[in-house]
Amino acid sequence: MSATLSYIKKNSPIHKLTGSTKFIFFLVWSLAAMITYDTRVLVGMFLLGVVFFRMSKLTWKDIRFAVLFMVWLIALNLIALFLFSPEQGVGIYGTRTEIVHLFWRYSIIAEEMFYLFNFMMKYLAVIPAALLFILTTDPSEFAASLNKIGVSYKVGYSVAIALRYIPDIQRDFREISQAQQARGIDLSKKDKMVDRLKNSAAILFPLVLSSLDRIEVISNAMELRGFGKNKKRTWIVERPFKKADYVAIGIAVCAMVISMLFIFLNGGRFYNPFV
Repeated sequence: MSATLSYIKKNSPIHKLTGSTKFIFFLVWSLAAMITYDTRVLVGMFLLGVVFFRMSKLTWKDIRFAVLFMVWLIALNLIALFLFSPEQGVGIYGTRTEIVHLFWRYSIIAEEMFYLFNFMMKYLAVIPAALLFILTTDPSEFAASLNKIGVSYKVGYSVAIALRYIPDIQRDFREISQAQQARGIDLSKKDKMVDRLKNSAAILFPLVLSSLDRIEVISNAMELRGFGKNKKRTWIVERPFKKADYVAIGIAVCAMVISMLFIFLNGGRFYNPFV
């Protein structure tokens, strides 16, 4: 299982979109998911996201690590929400339908489960768009696209370097981890959690130092080449907007409009099937 989360080159309709199109789509799509708790909108956005992901020709192997990590984070959030506020849904939807009592103040309540489901769907609606943006966008082409829509080329180039830096950090982390384990530092599940956290410092410090060294090398190389001297620059990989780009942005805008429309129809952000 590969843990590298970076650009994967494939011949798909999603890859052919410009970097700025995918960036705008991701921002508008995420905002549309954040402003609503309407189950119908969120489920529809998730299903559309899955369709777009299928169009990208990416495989489960390409996203397995990222998806499992995100599922783990979502599960932790849901558990924390239930533990600290077991009747949040009751306050939101105004009714209380207890299914089964567990212990103390904790019960399985239909309104709470519905609220947690919507909370989970907000994440699931955004995850496909986020993965598509990261895995199908060439960093250099993305920097050129940002510059084209008015963003300073210095900012665009910084973003491109950051995107290229993600797989480098992941690779360095694996190499340092393997080297430290070869020296006898135990990072496996067999050791206690406290000891594993202490031993992790043996990875983090070399990782930070190697990152700082790489930053110095890159900054020196850019300075030697006169980066930032001129107000404008040209790009080899710059691409013009095509019909598919406008269609993609239009889909994201439609999602935003529908999300806001349902807020108006529901009289708020929440869809309440209990009334």
